[in-house]
Amino acid sequence: MHIFNRFSKKLHQIITMKYGAGIDMQSISMEYPRDKTHGDLSTNAAMILTKQLKKAPKDIALEIVDELKKHPDIVKCEIAGAGFINIFLESSFWANLVGNVLESGEEYGKLNIGGGKKIGLEFVSANPTGPMHIGHSRGAIYGDALAGLLEFTGFNVTKEYYINDYGGQIEILGESVFIRYKEALGENVTMPEGYYPGEYLIEVGKKLKDEFGDKLLFADEVERKDIIKQFALKAMMGLIKDDLKLLGVEHDIFTSERFDIIEKNKNEEAFELLKSKGLIYRGILEAPKGKTPDDWEPREQELFKSTEFGDDIDRALKKSNGSFTYFATDIAYHLDKIQRGFDELILLLGADHAGYVKRIKAVVSALSDGKVNLDVKINQLVNLLKNGEPFKMSKRAGKFITVKDMVEEVGKDILRFVMLSRKADTVLDLDFAKAKEQSKENPVFYVQYAHTRACSVLRKAAEANIKVEQVDYSHLKDAGEINLIKQIMLFPKIIEASALAHEPHRITFYLYELANEFHSLWSRGVEDDKLRFIIADNEELTKARLALITAAKNTLAIGLGILKISALEQM
Repeated sequence: MHIFNRFSKKLHQIITMKYGAGIDMQSISMEYPRDKTHGDLSTNAAMILTKQLKKAPKDIALEIVDELKKHPDIVKCEIAGAGFINIFLESSFWANLVGNVLESGEEYGKLNIGGGKKIGLEFVSANPTGPMHIGHSRGAIYGDALAGLLEFTGFNVTKEYYINDYGGQIEILGESVFIRYKEALGENVTMPEGYYPGEYLIEVGKKLKDEFGDKLLFADEVERKDIIKQFALKAMMGLIKDDLKLLGVEHDIFTSERFDIIEKNKNEEAFELLKSKGLIYRGILEAPKGKTPDDWEPREQELFKSTEFGDDIDRALKKSNGSFTYFATDIAYHLDKIQRGFDELILLLGADHAGYVKRIKAVVSALSDGKVNLDVKINQLVNLLKNGEPFKMSKRAGKFITVKDMVEEVGKDILRFVMLSRKADTVLDLDFAKAKEQSKENPVFYVQYAHTRACSVLRKAAEANIKVEQVDYSHLKDAGEINLIKQIMLFPKIIEASALAHEPHRITFYLYELANEFHSLWSRGVEDDKLRFIIADNEELTKARLALITAAKNTLAIGLGILKISALEQM
């Protein structure tokens, strides 16, 4: 239980004792006050309770404060503004918490809020028509970091990639590779507009020639097309998996649209299930405004009552010729997920799929009778900059910048941290110059440098044969030391909130603030010898400060580890 929950529990006990059971305390918060002069903790309890108790918030605050003052760690309480209760704690309370952090070791901040709950997390799912580009990397890193965060908090996560290996784009891929195959055989070729022109297919064409010689030129067309498509798909998924590996990303499952959904008749199964629930009818949809989607036609179709589950319009599942729409296959895939027993589904999509959210949430609700929640996160665009100006890199893959280009330019750790430095649904600017800059303005350097500095101090202590044992934490009294402890103690709360919101970017924000508190304390030691971490003539104070540094270092390492970013010991 983290300190916020500990004091919230005490507060809830006081409220129940004074006002009886049945009080709604869901919106009551226990936080650090924004202004450090306003105490150590602050709660909005009095203002939340005023409507239920029909009392003025300040009167409620006075009654709560009378009870809070009895707590042995509370020095005083103040009522501020409309009724905020600011709580001041003994400095010894904070100092003694350092030992708890050290005792927890690598488990510090680890929670079991998931209780083994099964989460199906789908992310990336890029079309298998070429290597991954910069936009894919954001979703890949976000999804992988989210999986690590959920696993750290007790969820059982399956990381899944959906291979879109059926339909028109795969036919075009096959034909594009066939052209490269003929090129490898010595023919002069031209790549038609709308095909895949990337140089990465030249190598695929050569490998196809090496394996089949010129046999495919004379093969049955249907057989030849299928052979080339499967060969190309295997090669493309190989490229994608290599790119994912460069990012430090691994999936547990790769689900094939063709082999796991289409050829197993999952489309028909999902359609019949919705029909049995009375959610399918024949009708004509109005023409949508703007660009007409591929699955719209001005004829009677089999429609899903998507609007009953929060969608804007009902959705076509079968065309007038009886064939299934693209959306019907997506429905079948999500039925497959539900049948695999997931308690919750998470789906990460690119910015171009924002209009897809309501319909897929509607169908998951319909298929599961509302029992399975689907959380959809949209990953917005990434703008590439250098010194604040738009930056164009060489494009080995055709018309886009690949993940390999990016990793070679800035490295995996920097790329992962930068991609997690903003909320997923906000546009992200990636400035190459700033990403490699060694300054406070570069968050990943600033955080890793804090860990490196801490390691440096601890190495010096080891060289001086100073052992951090039998520590008297009461020596930690300086305001900078207490501020660092408070930031360390915030970690479990950040982990909990990040996991519940499915927002791993909150951890990067936190790590930057933790690094800032550490660097501030370091800088004060440079200016004042009495605040140095190692004091030659005061072993007890030195041991207490080294314990604090160890706690800060461990917390930085754990946070970076969740995000799969290296905690460097030297830079």
